[in-house]
Amino acid sequence: MAITDKIYVKNHRQLSSQLDTNIPKGAFKGATLDILFQGGGLEKLDEATRDRVLDFAKDFLDCSCDNNPYCGHPERKFIRYLLELRAQGLGPSAIVDVMSDDYMLYAYEGDILSFLDQSVRTLEAAEELADVDDRQEARDRMRSAKRNLSG
Repeated sequence: MAITDKIYVKNHRQLSSQLDTNIPKGAFKGATLDILFQGGGLEKLDEATRDRVLDFAKDFLDCSCDNNPYCGHPERKFIRYLLELRAQGLGPSAIVDVMSDDYMLYAYEGDILSFLDQSVRTLEAAEELADVDDRQEARDRMRSAKRNLSG
């Protein structure tokens, strides 16, 4: 299961109430993305909530694909965001706090930790494949990225 399937809208019941519609708890579920992408009813949200929702839409849903927001770019952008937070030295707990502050999203710390661990394992495998193929530059890039994630 992808990490984006484990990212949830904080206070989603309150948000649903303000929008006068039910939205799923998952931030990257189709109905949630529809509401955010189309912007329907966002004027009903209080200012602080609206600002965070609009920030999320701007940062992750801004794509020129015909299938947007179902093109996969929002999820990839969010994964990049998580990896950048880790590269800044933040641990799982701090990452959860930052995404909550930035976008009113949350995840369980264990899910973030598992995602980061899986990312390191993937980089290790890519590093070894690059080494086997004698691609020093690629190996060095993977090694550096792995160090950034490992802390």
